[in-house]
Amino acid sequence: METPVPPTGEAIAVDPGHHEEAGFPPMNPEFFASQILWLAITFGVFYYVISKTIVPRISTVLENRRDRIALDLQAAERMQADADEAQAAYEQELASARKNSTRIATEARDTARADADAQRKTIEADLDSRLSAAQARIEEVKVRALAEVDTIAEDAAEAILTDLAGLNVSREDVARAVRSVRS
Repeated sequence: METPVPPTGEAIAVDPGHHEEAGFPPMNPEFFASQILWLAITFGVFYYVISKTIVPRISTVLENRRDRIALDLQAAERMQADADEAQAAYEQELASARKNSTRIATEARDTARADADAQRKTIEADLDSRLSAAQARIEEVKVRALAEVDTIAEDAAEAILTDLAGLNVSREDVARAVRSVRS
């Protein structure tokens, strides 16, 4: 029984006796067996498609990620070991540099002290020689001055005796008198 298709815009007449009161077909116990069969077939097809296409792709991706993570962890461990070695080498170099700098500073201080002592000794020797020369000159001047003191004393005594006392004394008598007083 074929239902004629009405032209557009016309109302379709429904025969009220034509529909049965069976209810919602999936809930009808008459169709349960066929529904379970088709469910099993559909599930089987989906399971087969998923297990043959999607699961291998996902497992390949997971294996690749696992391998990449393992490689990254190994690389990180190597880098950590390298960093630890570099840190140890750095600390050793730093300790060595500190020792060297202390040694260099000590050597520089000792060298500067030795140079300063040598300069001081040279300057002291120069000053001592100058002092000795100056003392010798002073002694010379002193000797000359003392030699001239006698002459000055004789001249003064002679002048005093002739000018003030009005005595006429010889130069030899004045010299003997000055020498006798000084001795």
